[in-house]
Amino acid sequence: MRDLFERIIENKGPLGKWASQAEGYFVFPKLEGPISNRMKFQGKEVITWSINDYLGLANLPEIKKVDAEAAAEYGSAYPMGARMMSGHTDFHEQLEKELAAFVDKESAYLLNFGYQGMVSAIDALVSKDDIIVYDVDAHACIIDGVRLHMGKRFTFKHNDIDSLEKNLERATKMAEQTGGGILVISEGVFGMRGEQGRLKEIVALKKKFNFRLFVDDAHGFGTLGKTGAGAGQEQGVQDDIDVYFATFAKSMAGIGAFLAADKEIIDYLKYNLRSQMFAKSLPMIYVKGALKRLDMLRTRPELKAKLWENVNALQNGLKERGFDIGTTTSCVTPVYLSGSIPEAMALVKDLRENYGIFCSIVVYPVIPKGMILLRLIPTSTHTMADIDETLEAFSAIRERLQNGTYKRLSAAVAAAMGE
Repeated sequence: MRDLFERIIENKGPLGKWASQAEGYFVFPKLEGPISNRMKFQGKEVITWSINDYLGLANLPEIKKVDAEAAAEYGSAYPMGARMMSGHTDFHEQLEKELAAFVDKESAYLLNFGYQGMVSAIDALVSKDDIIVYDVDAHACIIDGVRLHMGKRFTFKHNDIDSLEKNLERATKMAEQTGGGILVISEGVFGMRGEQGRLKEIVALKKKFNFRLFVDDAHGFGTLGKTGAGAGQEQGVQDDIDVYFATFAKSMAGIGAFLAADKEIIDYLKYNLRSQMFAKSLPMIYVKGALKRLDMLRTRPELKAKLWENVNALQNGLKERGFDIGTTTSCVTPVYLSGSIPEAMALVKDLRENYGIFCSIVVYPVIPKGMILLRLIPTSTHTMADIDETLEAFSAIRERLQNGTYKRLSAAVAAAMGE
């Protein structure tokens, strides 16, 4: 027997081992200044492509005014306690009603945080006799929720309907033995690849299999569909999504999330969702702020129009220059390159220091070894000048990656890490 912490000290994990080289720059960076298309990083102005403020609401004067007024009136504590005990208000109810109407569902329930809400919702929706079938590329919050499940679960290949059908056949046989039901989980938009979940095809399988569909639409809410109601609206299947989830942390530029479904399902979740039953109510600052942000989604369609003008300009520009952006069908814009982790570090440092471009870098173990993913998040605040500068910078860094410049620069780092 050994001390519990011995393993942790010896092995900090595939990302943790890079902490001494990466922390403060590649991970846990500090962006400063007003949230916008251009911010400060280590004292230098950079074009920011890593902020999920899709509609540019974060720094709008009318938004900040409501936030400030709510803070002045209520402080950061009110209401105190969990919703079931002492943290319930008319404004919480109003926000839930407006959210439900916006996404065309009977009822909605507020969540303090999206991640914990998703984990808890999965736990509440299934029993040990039920079977979960979920996309292998599902977000970490879904995976963690599934881990709590005491019953059987199957993964299907990413966005692969044939694979889903085969696993539904397995799940159906299992459910016949246990007497349980089947929950299928997918995403409206997959946050790394930018692909929309194949919700229309998944829904079509309801004619053959008996299952309920749970969709995480964090990146689709506010950005997809005629009114911004998300991927289900975009694909014409919103009514067939049994439980809809979205967060305020993306297009709403806030804190919190919500679930929407038939009233009897939401009523059940209100009394069984442990992450909300035993946690403090969402503070009034965020509730009043979310009401204003939702109003902006309804009344300012030009913000979404500008977002998509920028998305199309950026994505088309990258494709015209021969970049691989995968099969994204959303605002999320991945750029796939080949290279090692040390090369990726050198490349990103060059982008930030010499070109003033700040974007997220994704490497192994999130994606396969030997691959670099630069993830760009366009917003309505970006300009065509931002896009042109970024395209020029990406062409330059690709050339340096291909001619071995970053490999030579990173050799010392690689040797020091034993790579």
